[in-house]
Amino acid sequence: MLETNEYFDGKVKSIAFQTNTLPATVGVMETGEYEFDTAKKETITIVSGALTVKLPDANDWHTYNKGEHFIVAANQKFQLKVGIATAYLCTYE
Repeated sequence: MLETNEYFDGKVKSIAFQTNTLPATVGVMETGEYEFDTAKKETITIVSGALTVKLPDANDWHTYNKGEHFIVAANQKFQLKVGIATAYLCTYE
């Protein structure tokens, strides 16, 4: 069953689903700056566009482009800067 999620006044929207092995979401982020919390380990893959990310305990920002991914451990916060509308796939462990 698909479940839709909406955050930041509708600027981030996703659809949750179950892959063959892991729960996942696929979504789109509009331009802006966001902070997210994790409950589980998240692997975020950029499908289209780019995300500039400040990972927990990092001093620097890093930009991930289409086809690249990053991982955030469970129970962490991370920050994002989105310069263009960006699509992503996130799996949860």
